[in-house]
Amino acid sequence: MGIGDVSKRILLGRKLRSSQLGETLLPKRIALPVFASDALSSVAYAPDEIFIMLSLAGASAFVWSWKIGIAVALVMAAVVASYRQTVHAYPSGGGDYEVATVNLGAKAGTTVASALLVDYVLTVAVSISSGAQYAAGAIPAISGHEATVAIAFVILLAAMNLRGIRESGTFFAIPTYAFMVAVLGMCAFGLGEYVLGDLPLAESAQYDLIPAPGYGDAMTTAALVFLLARAFSSGCAALTGVEAISNGVPAFRRPKSKNAATTLLLLGMIAITMMLSIIVLAKQMGVQIVDPGDIDRLTINGQPLPAGFDQHPLIAQLADAIFHDFRPAFYVVITVTGIILVLAANTAFNGFPVLGSILAKDGYAPRALGSRGDRLAYSNGIVFLAVMAIILIYVFDAEPTRLIQLYIVGVFVSFNLSQLGMIRHWTRHLKTETDPAVRRRMVRSRAINAVGLSFTAVVLVVVLITKFLAGAWITILAMAVFFVIMRAIRRHYDNVDAELAADEEDKVLPTRVHAIVLVGKLHKPTLRALAFAKATRPNVLEGVYVSIDPDATARLMEEWDERNLGVPLKVLHSPYRELVRPIVDYAMEIKKANPRGVVAVYIPEYVVGKWWEQLLHNQTALRLKGRLLFAPGVMVTSVPYQLRSSELVREREERLGVWTRPTDYRLGNVRERPDTDRQIQK
Repeated sequence: MGIGDVSKRILLGRKLRSSQLGETLLPKRIALPVFASDALSSVAYAPDEIFIMLSLAGASAFVWSWKIGIAVALVMAAVVASYRQTVHAYPSGGGDYEVATVNLGAKAGTTVASALLVDYVLTVAVSISSGAQYAAGAIPAISGHEATVAIAFVILLAAMNLRGIRESGTFFAIPTYAFMVAVLGMCAFGLGEYVLGDLPLAESAQYDLIPAPGYGDAMTTAALVFLLARAFSSGCAALTGVEAISNGVPAFRRPKSKNAATTLLLLGMIAITMMLSIIVLAKQMGVQIVDPGDIDRLTINGQPLPAGFDQHPLIAQLADAIFHDFRPAFYVVITVTGIILVLAANTAFNGFPVLGSILAKDGYAPRALGSRGDRLAYSNGIVFLAVMAIILIYVFDAEPTRLIQLYIVGVFVSFNLSQLGMIRHWTRHLKTETDPAVRRRMVRSRAINAVGLSFTAVVLVVVLITKFLAGAWITILAMAVFFVIMRAIRRHYDNVDAELAADEEDKVLPTRVHAIVLVGKLHKPTLRALAFAKATRPNVLEGVYVSIDPDATARLMEEWDERNLGVPLKVLHSPYRELVRPIVDYAMEIKKANPRGVVAVYIPEYVVGKWWEQLLHNQTALRLKGRLLFAPGVMVTSVPYQLRSSELVREREERLGVWTRPTDYRLGNVRERPDTDRQIQK
């Protein structure tokens, strides 16, 4: 095992056999923080977005905050109820993609897949960026370096997920539950103070909020409705991540569907309670919060705020006021909130690779996304997601308010198509089902999905109207790009399968084999290649040498004749000192002369043990093989010759249990290590 392998084992842990996949399945207590962390963490920024949008009309518009919160809660309840039907009907893990593909067709499924892929990338970018902002609020040294910190968080999270879903889930469970306890405890304490009349005001309550130009008292009714719609669409960011459980059903322990449905119910109840409690407390505590780019709309006694003023997120302001006499509790709330925002991206790191593997299986994504790594995780999908999220964070400088405008469009597209697909699913089964009890259950499920579709359709329209020019068009464009790419990949795989399908012509053997051995010098690698080529018994065998130096050519021909190898030597003259083109042209001439024949090209190659030695050898062979790959009817065979520097490879073999010398294979003297001998005897 080399240094690279040792480092990999330290970072990722020991390899897992395919038969150990069952050991990675999750109980509900672990599945909740793994799959629900995104939706739960949204309470750390969704209420902020509601207040920020309403702030455009001044502090008086905050009276609408709890009503908007209730509207968002109703939509979330409908979506959770709808997905409970989905996990029972489609427990294979395809989620929205499978529902849309089976019931609405391949194009609808690809549309859902493109929407979910974009949404998962944005989930990581938004969550990690929000976490970096919270970290900057607690650690002043981070301020101004949020993007760098966010990128580091993404890399750390990707590394944790490469260790496997079970191991990462156990690690993430503690901070997720700590976040629930801390935020719910803060809300309960604050609401208790409100009932007793002791609820303190937030620090920002002392500020004056100036309405944005065109808003405030000058607003028309239509403008107010549009503003409320924008606030509602921003608050619907709280629904992101709900669909992740339907994609992760295979990761649950048995009974998978029942456990997934229970986890969904717990997610909905906890998220709705936390969100509404935060919104109510923020309104009663007089929180004043604006878009970070509009800080100048906040004043104190008519004077601008001090230079370098840092506006804290909503939860931070609530915790600061509620726990003003008990600072440790404040720091606990801030810390666990920042952590959960980072870990919320873990939902995407679990959903994206699974979806990518399903798309790869169906031919809509590169097949590399369907391969499990050493720890039975879909490693390629995890790495791809991390890279895409890092690019977004860098481009948008880790600012959640800018990224949030790109958010939720994709997830509501998938919500709508999924609910429509589920309605068709129940309608199709009702045509054949005769059991009255089962029919009643199906009718109830269809009604739930119909309600979910009506709610999510309204939200999608509102989101498109209110967010299109604010950045949602970028998400739609990205979805279109993913859609086109996936359809192109599927066409490519379909064309390749059709082209590779065996037919009767494949039984026809070639009429003859014309073998050529490339000769650079008459040394051991060339002699080994000639011996191997002779052993294959081709119809014609010859050595081929490209002449660029007359003196070297004359010496080689003289030595060739002296050795009397019994193989003719063909000399190709190259006036422009090219090595590759003359050989390719010669091979194609042979093929043209005998179209049903095969040209076998044998290339002697050195085997070296040090990476930098690769740069000094075999470059011509690589170029030649690259050209010959496109030549029909030409077969290329590399004949390796191990140099002394390949001792590193032999030492690696020795540690694995087999010790060989360059001549051992030829002489049959392959020796086993003592521990291997004992294992064989057992």
